[in-house]
Formats: sequence, C-alpha cells, structure tokens
Amino acid sequence: MGILEKIKAIEDEMARTQKNKATEYHLGLLKAKLAKYRMQLLEPSNKSSKPGEGFDVMKSGDARVALIGFPSVGKSTLLSKMTKTTSTVAAYEYTTLTAIPGMFPSPMGSTTVLDLPGIIEGAASGRGRGRQVVAVAKTADLILMMLDVTKGDEQRKKLEFELEEVGIRLNAAKPDIVFKQKVPGGITINNTVPLTHLNERMIRQILQGYKMHNCDVMIRQDVTVDDFVDVLLGNRKYIRCLYCYNKIDSISLEMVDKYARMPNSIVISCEMDLNLDGLTERIWEYLALNRIYTKKRGVPPDLTEPLVVRQ
Repeated sequence: MGILEKIKAIEDEMARTQKNKATEYHLGLLKAKLAKYRMQLLEPSNKSSKPGEGFDVMKSGDARVALIGFPSVGKSTLLSKMTKTTSTVAAYEYTTLTAIPGMFPSPMGSTTVLDLPGIIEGAASGRGRGRQVVAVAKTADLILMMLDVTKGDEQRKKLEFELEEVGIRLNAAKPDIVFKQKVPGGITINNTVPLTHLNERMIRQILQGYKMHNCDVMIRQDVTVDDFVDVLLGNRKYIRCLYCYNKIDSISLEMVDKYARMPNSIVISCEMDLNLDGLTERIWEYLALNRIYTKKRGVPPDLTEPLVVRQ
C-alpha cells in the first residue's frame, strides 16, 4: 500500500468514527499518523527533482509579500498597480507561469512583492506546480491571499486547506511547547496548565509513533493534537495572512460592508483603483517593521539609512 492509499484509508476511518469522549484518543492517534504520512508525501526521502527545477527569486528589500490565489483573481493587476513591474494581464487564466517580483517602496522600507502563478485544487499534492508555489510562500513574511469576491467564500476555504496541507499556519502563533530530544533516559512530560485535549498516554503513543523514545516535553498552554504534532515535525511556518477581496465593484454595498468587517480582511477593486491606499497601509501594519537609527559616539545619528527589523 502506497502513501496515498494509507492517507485515504486514515481519512476514511476518521470520517466513519464518531467524535466523542470515547473516541478522542483514537482520533488523536489517527491525526498523528495522517500528519506523518503527509510529511513523507511532501518531502520524499529520495530527491527525484532535477537541479534547476522550480522557481524563486533572491531575497531583497526588508520584507517579502507573496500573492497567493486562484487564476484570474487580479494578482498580476495588483502587482502592476502597486509596483512599477509589468506583469502579464489577460482575459484568460494562467497568464502568470513563474514568480514575478516587484519592489514596493515606502518610507518604512522596501518590500518585495511576488506575483505567484495561480494554484488549483490539489496543489499540495503537486498539481499545477502547486508545490513550487507554496514553497515560495513559505519564505514570505506576509501572505496576501487574493480572492474574487464574486465567488463567495469557497476560494478562501480551498486556499486555506491547501496551505494547511503543506505546513503553513495562517495567523496562528507557534504553540508554547518545549521539545528536546536527549540521550537515553526515557520520556519526561510536564505541563504547567491543565490539558483538555491531550493526556500523557496519548502523548507517549504519538512520540512512539514518530520513534522518539528519549525526550523532554514541556507544555505551557492547552494545546490540541494538531498543535503537538506540528511542534514534533518542526517544519511548520507561522505566517501572517491578509485576505484581499478584489472586484468589489461587482457586488452590492451590503456585501462590501460584510467582507470589510471580517477579521484580517480588506476589500479593493484593482480595476477601479478602489481602496488601494488602504491596502498599502494594512500591508505595512501586518509586516510590523521598525526603523532603528544608529550613531557613533560624538557624531549625530545617520537618518538616511536606518536598520529595518521586524517586531
């Protein structure tokens, strides 16, 4: 049985299992196995890709913003509006076939904006160069998720699922868990808060499933099974995400107000240049850049080239 078949079997078993206190332990172990197989699927041990495949651009500027979205949602148009970069724009899908960078200047610092090819369902499994797109997204300081407001919430749910599958956690903080492997000495588990989603038996079973028999675990918050597995794998990326709803000129004012009030969201229209200034301000707010001016003793500070760092 291959990895895909194992993943499908576990997903089917989870779908058949009722969620209650009696099955909580069993479902927790299934989630841990599922995460393990998905990691093997995304990062195979044998490197079969040829040198030079994929795409990325050299990091430049003080921060990086990745434009993620389905085809024909306005990513290339937005890049052309925000920067002086010309990205191919057409009335058909898949006009962008590689990562196109653009520099976004501001008094707070310079930022690289990456226009990535549109992804499709199944991108996490490699469809439509999906792995290459999400690999670039993992290097970003902020993900700007471009959404067609006329398509409802389906696009957002599908994109969140694809990014979740490859280990990107949107607008989430890293779980407060200290995990350290050690020389032979067994498993030591401590927690400073009551755990309502995990217990010591489940933690030990998950560790044994990952062949971790000697380690120290300190849990400082009430975490779930998924949070604990994320810390064990150690390859998760916790990235801020701003949901950008485009084409608001095609819907009613009531719908515009609804989407504008959603958390971590902003509404714009690239075609009519609506609220692009507000988008710029939100991007800088989410990047949280600070300027630090240095000076030598006895010399006035140099206010021309600050050191730009993230909070």
